[in-house]
Amino acid sequence: MSLKCFDTQKIKAEALRLGFSACGIARAEAVMPNVAGGFTNWINNGYQADMNYMTNHLEKRLDPRLLMEGTRSIISVALNYYPTTQLDSNQYQLAWYAYGKDYHDVMKAKLSALQSYIATTLPQSAQMRCFCDTAPVLERYWAWCAGLGWIGKNTQLIIPQAGSCFFLGEIFIDVEADTYDSPIENRCGHCTKCIESCPTQALTTHLGLNSRKCLSYLTIEHRQAIPHSEGLKMGNKIYGCDDCQRACPWNRFATACSTSEFAPREELLQMQREDWHTLSEEQYRTLFKGSAVKRAKYSGLIRNIETVRNKEIDKS
Repeated sequence: MSLKCFDTQKIKAEALRLGFSACGIARAEAVMPNVAGGFTNWINNGYQADMNYMTNHLEKRLDPRLLMEGTRSIISVALNYYPTTQLDSNQYQLAWYAYGKDYHDVMKAKLSALQSYIATTLPQSAQMRCFCDTAPVLERYWAWCAGLGWIGKNTQLIIPQAGSCFFLGEIFIDVEADTYDSPIENRCGHCTKCIESCPTQALTTHLGLNSRKCLSYLTIEHRQAIPHSEGLKMGNKIYGCDDCQRACPWNRFATACSTSEFAPREELLQMQREDWHTLSEEQYRTLFKGSAVKRAKYSGLIRNIETVRNKEIDKS
């Protein structure tokens, strides 16, 4: 026996009350053929670099109903992380998203709270699962399907009048919605500022992001030495890169996030270049406790610092 439809307006209102910046609902179905083909071409060209997990469970990534049997609706949410305070531009730089607590933990808590609320409005037999960059889900695609924004040329989801500094999350549910949202038309137009701003020319017009050149990939996911040609273009970046977001005209609408967990620690704001040069593993663990920076590991962060420092020494 099928369950009743859930009330989308009540769920959206609760999502906003919990602190999410946007919420939309899409019907669960196989992704569009052109999107599936584009993703497959991206993989076949090796643009995932060493992120082999991107090639796993391809059939589930392209059809959410295989990831959670019986899925009928996908609730997509966005959470602003644009920083209230930024690191001094003269100091070493970390990607904005990594300033505060690990977004996986923050998003998981908020998604769980939203899931608990939804559960109170439906029969106990309703099934749900939460995801936030933790499963083979095309998150930006489903956010687009749910009407949150469009996928820009920098491959980020851009929310109208808000920009692209958002974490995304989903709740899969085996219940129909009373209404579904519609995708938003791409509003990038002829603008190519993000592509032009990329220091390593990692953004392409036909296949999107070439991770093998991307400084975010190279400083976080990549485990070997950073290629010399890309290392020369790191500037003062030691974890991630926001250049394509800084260049995007839509981010002029970005507002400081209100999620306290994403605020940078005072210790991080006070770090000077000399402090990074002598950073011990114990100091690293203290400074980045509960942080997404742990993704790069201590050895990776030191590699990044040394790459940037050696480049600066060579220039002097």
